[in-house]
Amino acid sequence: MAGRTPRNRRTTSRAVRAVAAAACATLVLAACGSTKDSVASGGDGGEGKVGVILPLLTSPFWQSYNDYVPKMAKEEKVDALKTVNSNSDPSQQITDINNALNQGVKGLVVAPLDSAAIVAGLDQAERKGVPVVAVDVAPDKGKVAMVVRANNVAYGEKACEYLGKQIPSGKVVQIMGDLASVNGRDRSEAFRACVKKNYPKLKVLEIPAKWESDAAASKLDTLLNANPDIKGIYMQAGGVYLAPTLQTLKSKGMLKKAGQAGHIFIVSNDGIPQEYDAIRKGEIDATVSQPADAYAKYGMYYIKQAMAGKTFKPGPTDHDSTIVKLPSGILEDQLPAPLVTKDNVDDPELWGNTVK
Repeated sequence: MAGRTPRNRRTTSRAVRAVAAAACATLVLAACGSTKDSVASGGDGGEGKVGVILPLLTSPFWQSYNDYVPKMAKEEKVDALKTVNSNSDPSQQITDINNALNQGVKGLVVAPLDSAAIVAGLDQAERKGVPVVAVDVAPDKGKVAMVVRANNVAYGEKACEYLGKQIPSGKVVQIMGDLASVNGRDRSEAFRACVKKNYPKLKVLEIPAKWESDAAASKLDTLLNANPDIKGIYMQAGGVYLAPTLQTLKSKGMLKKAGQAGHIFIVSNDGIPQEYDAIRKGEIDATVSQPADAYAKYGMYYIKQAMAGKTFKPGPTDHDSTIVKLPSGILEDQLPAPLVTKDNVDDPELWGNTVK
């Protein structure tokens, strides 16, 4: 972290960069992504207090995001209030949004717990003329200036491809997130569809765990009792599922290191330091690095721009991502999220390797 802001980077060829640059150039004044392509439509120059609402703080991922927020707010010159933790309660999150609005904030950066429930909070913000940037989870509808998020469909597909290449046939488990969240739905549906299409000899068993570690542990224990022959596991959130999964396997004598007979291949999501340590130890095999640092950075960047009255359009950005328009009409900046294995786990550019 010395001297600059750490960022996940996806290696991009010169050719791709050239195409992206040319695409933006041809659009001239039309917005083609983020920083240099936004169009001012009024606003107060991006000044004012910004409320930051967290979904939870029981996961190392969200703890890291929380740590990045004040650093990135300072870098982007955003006057961010102390973060508020909604404690995994969608109703509390709406209360937290209303409390921030009553404090007179001029912008909100919110990580929604429930893609549908968050709409009530978005409506309150819109009535007060306060722009909102959503981080990590896209709302089903409502007005947001931008969703800062990685491609969660790609998460499920990357996990499927990794496991599919390691396991010719047999049973694999996906420990799912909350299906009330678009993240849980995207990862689950993508994994399921990819296996069905590309690896038909694999049988997918599913555990709906709602981002809860206790639920993951108890349901995995039950599943393993009935299916002691599973060969792979896809954990949709390492921050909450890593420890209980490894402990459950260990308690049953099923935690075999990579290369050992009976090793269960495990792919995770998040990119937290604990996952990297588990990869180095051979306890799990891969994870998709969800960019906590970039979530904080671009959450602050976009709220600053939105408060200044700027708007955006689909297209490539200047930070190796692409802004897409969702079916709801909402814009989403899909940030890079690389697959991490033993081959690149020590890459110093990965945000999980910068956390002390």
